[in-house]
Amino acid sequence: MMTLSLAVAGKEIRDHARDVRSLLSSALMALMGPAVVWLVALSDRARGPEGAAVLLAMLSVFALVSAFAGAIDIAMDATAGERERRSLLPLLLNPISRSEVLIGKWIAVTTFSLAALALNAAGMVAVLAWTAPVLLAARASQIFFWIAAGLVPLALFGAAVNLLVAVFCRTTKEAHSALRYLAFAPMLAGMFVVFFPSKIGQAWFVMPIVGQQVLIGLREHVPAGHGAALALITTGGAALALVLAARVLDRDDILSA
Repeated sequence: MMTLSLAVAGKEIRDHARDVRSLLSSALMALMGPAVVWLVALSDRARGPEGAAVLLAMLSVFALVSAFAGAIDIAMDATAGERERRSLLPLLLNPISRSEVLIGKWIAVTTFSLAALALNAAGMVAVLAWTAPVLLAARASQIFFWIAAGLVPLALFGAAVNLLVAVFCRTTKEAHSALRYLAFAPMLAGMFVVFFPSKIGQAWFVMPIVGQQVLIGLREHVPAGHGAALALITTGGAALALVLAARVLDRDDILSA
């Protein structure tokens, strides 16, 4: 099964690696957060006693968006785009199950999503190194743990949810509208945690998207169990989204115009 899925993934990666506009869009989205925070860091208010913590909170919100939405263009083109161009039918006529096709597309979307996340993380570290080197040195291990246990699983989850939404859409325009609205979810969740930390209970620590923001917001030692539970539940959410997307792809009307 994985061999066929990897073949589909390889084809998707090669095809979309040639799409300069989509790659540029993903790169700009990934770097938008660090660029905005760098500009905020130039203001006088950002240089106060709590300025460094505020900058980190802002960077973390944009990182959630990048991990969740870094490959939106790839996801919509690999599903709704192929459906609109009628190129999905020849693919599904091959001796390969639709679940294998979907997993292959998910691997491809996840690859680009992780690339966007890596670009965002590099920008985030660069901004912190320039604006708050003391904070970066003090919380370097926490940031690394947050990326590994929080953002990487979130990229897997985001890729799966993007495919789930896009597979319902018949045209690229329809998918574009739906996924752009979906991209606001991690931003709103992250901002809610930043502005209303007292509203967050223990149960929120293991909820995808919110849990990632809570994880980086802790100033004390982060229990490894919290991060492991969050990673496991987020990855499980990705698996559930893929199962649901596979059921949609199995419907007879999926190839209709």
